[in-house]
Amino acid sequence: MIKEAIQPQITAATDFLPLQGTDYVEFYVGNAKQAAHFYKTAFGFQSLAYAGPETGIKDRASYAIRQNKLTFVFTTPLRGGNEIADHIYKHGDGVKILALKVTNATDAWEQTTLRGAISYMEPVRMKDDSGELVMSGIKTYGDTVHLFIERENYTGVFMPGYRKWESNYNPAETGLLYVDHCVGNVGWNQMNKWVGFYENIMGFRNILSFDDNDISTEYSALMSKVMSNGNGYVKFPINEPAEGKKKSQIEEYLDYYDGEGCQHVALATKDIVKTVTDLQNRGIEFLKVPTTYYDDLLDRVGAIDEDLQPLKELGILVDRDDEGYLLQIFTKPVEDRPTLFFEIIQRKGAKSFGKGNFKALFEAIEREQESRGNL
Repeated sequence: MIKEAIQPQITAATDFLPLQGTDYVEFYVGNAKQAAHFYKTAFGFQSLAYAGPETGIKDRASYAIRQNKLTFVFTTPLRGGNEIADHIYKHGDGVKILALKVTNATDAWEQTTLRGAISYMEPVRMKDDSGELVMSGIKTYGDTVHLFIERENYTGVFMPGYRKWESNYNPAETGLLYVDHCVGNVGWNQMNKWVGFYENIMGFRNILSFDDNDISTEYSALMSKVMSNGNGYVKFPINEPAEGKKKSQIEEYLDYYDGEGCQHVALATKDIVKTVTDLQNRGIEFLKVPTTYYDDLLDRVGAIDEDLQPLKELGILVDRDDEGYLLQIFTKPVEDRPTLFFEIIQRKGAKSFGKGNFKALFEAIEREQESRGNL
């Protein structure tokens, strides 16, 4: 929810909230120990840190895992009747926190709440033998929040309250590097409200827009706007359903997630063929497009460095913009509810998000919806 009075108006050129990138993504899940094991096994993360009763945290258990600059945290409540348990009961496993790296978490909170953000956490200074970490936060769409993390004066493994998590089980990484972008699904007629939130409250700018003419199939449609911070390190596309003959993927998400939330996290790689091959071999399932997609691919996107046959076998999509091209593929939902999934993306200069692939991609999603009886 956004306060009615948003002031002052901020121009896109004013980067009053300098962000250094995504610090971590935190998921509220039914069983954090099992979730961490799954992401280690299937995605190639390594054990990083643990927080729970043994570290003085009495109400929850959290496992932090890392691969290159990519950090995930999985948190589960140890009892019912609290915010974490209620979140899981309503939404199922899902993204709760999109944590952003800043040089001054106090200033970030003051700047955003001054402009109308609803506070989630006032600035908190957390200390241990490894120094001081400052954290603050604001609410965004649905029950999702942004935390601002200042770790300039902290040298510990993750943050106070956590201890190093050492494990004998450390499967090889899969080449995942960092968060490329995180996509949020919002309700009917909510797009402009949240675009305004990111523009006015966080100083982002709208760098790309797609309407139902761009993202539609015979049956369903959606609209999307890509919001980016000043230096381009953080990008949040926002999706809204649009009118169609049948239920769109966004409507299905909103129904099963029981509200607005983070639809997918895009993970960057430098070698998508190797990464996707590794992920498939570990059991990750991906959406597949008809092989006819590749018949005229090079005519549509021009010359690419990669051999076409491996892309075809794996189902990797290709699109080009004025800056270069990108390769991308999307997993099926990684949970029982058809909500959260992941995108694997390799950019070869392209700054866009695969507009040329939308039709093929969403037809693939519709085939999955139809198999669930939800189209």
